Amino acid sequence: MYKLGIDVGGTNTDAVLIDENLNVVASVKQHTSSNIYDGILSAVRTVLAQSGVDRSEIGQAMLGTTQCTNAIVERKNLAPIGIMRIGAPATRGVPLMVDWAEDLKKIAVKTIMVGGGFEYDGKELAPFDVAAATAFFEELKAEGVKSVAISCVFSTVRNDHEMEAAKLCKEIMGEDVHVSVSSEIGSMGLIERENATILNAALYQVAESFTEGFAKSLADEGVTNAQIYLSQNDGTLMTMEYARRYPILTIACGPTNSIRGASYLSQMKNAVVVDVGGTTTDLGVIQNGFPRESGVAVTIGGVRTNFRMPDVVSIGLGGGSIVRQQEDGAVTVGPDSVGYQITEKALCFGGDVCTATDIAVRLGMADLGDKALVAGIDETFAKKAMNAIRTLCEDALDAMKVSADDVDVILVGGGSIVLPENLTGAKNVTKHENGGVANAIGSAISKVSGTYEHLIDYNEISREEALEKARAEAVELAVAAGAIRETVEIIDAEDVPLQYYPGNTARVKIKAAGDLA
Repeated sequence: MYKLGIDVGGTNTDAVLIDENLNVVASVKQHTSSNIYDGILSAVRTVLAQSGVDRSEIGQAMLGTTQCTNAIVERKNLAPIGIMRIGAPATRGVPLMVDWAEDLKKIAVKTIMVGGGFEYDGKELAPFDVAAATAFFEELKAEGVKSVAISCVFSTVRNDHEMEAAKLCKEIMGEDVHVSVSSEIGSMGLIERENATILNAALYQVAESFTEGFAKSLADEGVTNAQIYLSQNDGTLMTMEYARRYPILTIACGPTNSIRGASYLSQMKNAVVVDVGGTTTDLGVIQNGFPRESGVAVTIGGVRTNFRMPDVVSIGLGGGSIVRQQEDGAVTVGPDSVGYQITEKALCFGGDVCTATDIAVRLGMADLGDKALVAGIDETFAKKAMNAIRTLCEDALDAMKVSADDVDVILVGGGSIVLPENLTGAKNVTKHENGGVANAIGSAISKVSGTYEHLIDYNEISREEALEKARAEAVELAVAAGAIRETVEIIDAEDVPLQYYPGNTARVKIKAAGDLA
C-alpha cells in the first residue's frame, strides 16, 4: 500500500508517494496555479507517472491546504452565519465581534446574547433562555442561514448550555445546519474562544469545497481506493467529515507538515525547523516529534483567537526574495518576492530581478539555472546580501529559542538553498535530499490525534485518578478520530495549577496520537 501526500502552498504545490515502509518513492514540486485543483491534479499526475505505481495500490491520500487561511485573510468565500452568546446579563459589557474589522463583521446575518452561562467554578449564572434561543433560530431559518456559532461563558468548565442550544438549533433549523460550539474549538478566554468559533462557522463552505474538490481530483485521476485525510495544525490528520466540522483546524497546517516531515527525515525528536519557501521562511520547534504549540492568543486575519496553533515565526525571506542595494550602500533582502514567477524573473533563469536564489548561485552554494547569467553580480554585493540573509534567519532563530544554548537546526523547503549551513545559535545544521518536499512528506506520514482539555478540582478527585482518566479519554478521542488503538500513545501532557480558582483547580491537557486505521 502507498500513501500520497500533497501540500498546497502559496508558491509551490508539493506531492510525494511513500511506500508501506515510509520510504519516498517519488516526489514532485510544482508552482501553485491560480486554480488550486488543477495544480493538485497536475502534481498527482506527475508523481504517479514518475513512480509508475498502480493507482489501485494507493490506500491513503492526505492534503495540506492554505484555503481556510486565505479565505479569512482575503475575506472571500466566507458563509453568512448567525451568532449566539449564552451569558446574559453577565457578559453584556463586551459586545459580540467587538474588535473585528467592519468588512469581516458582514458575515454575521444576526447576533444575539441570551440568558445562561456559568461561573468559573461551574455554578450556573442564569438558566438558559430557551424561548429567546428558539425565536432566534426560527429567524435564522427564515433568513436561509445554514451555519451557526454558539458560545457560552465558561463553557470550558461546563458546556451544558452550549450542548442544549446546539440540540435546539438542529431541531428548529434542520439536521443539515452546521453548528459550531466554542467548547469543542477554543480554550479558556470567552472572547478569543468565541472568535475562533465564529470563524469556524463561516468556513464551512470553504471546507466543503476543498474536501469535495480533493476527492474529485483523485477520482478523476483514477485514485479510487484511497481513504482521504486532511492535515490539521497540530501535525496530525483528520477525516473529511471532521475537517468539515472543524475547518479552522486546518489553519497553519503547512508549517506543521514541514515540522513533522523534517522530524521524520532527520530522525530528530527535538530541534528548530527552518522551512524556506519562495516568499517566506517559517521557523517552528519539534518537541517530542510534534510541533510546539503556541501559548498565547493568535491573530488570524486581524481576529484574536485562542484555539490550538503551532508556535511559528514567519519572516519575509524566501528563494524569490528581491535583493536591492540602498543609497547608503547597504544591501536588503525581501520582504517582497517574485514568488512562483521565479523561473521567469530571477537572473539565473534569464530574468531581470536579482533574487536570493541568484545570490546563492553566484556564491557557489547552489547549482540552479545558468551560472553564467549571474557571473556579473559583484562578489562584494553578493556577500553583503548573504550576510543580510544570515542575519534575518539568525534573529528569527533566537526568537524561537527558550534559552541561550545552541540548538539543533533542520533546514527544509525548496528555498533552503539560500541559507548557509553555519548559523550562529545553531549546534548542528542538518539538510536532507528530500527536504524540499518535507511538507508533503509530513502530510503523508502524519498520525491521528485526540486532545483532552478540562479544568479539574483535585479536592474533588485525586490528581492521580484525574490524570489517569484524562489519559484514557485522550486515547478514546484519538481512536474516534481514526487511530489504531494499539498504536496510540500519549505524546504531550500539561497539568497547570490555576491560582485564581477556588480549591485546588488545575487545567489538565493531554494529547494522544496513533497510526491511521
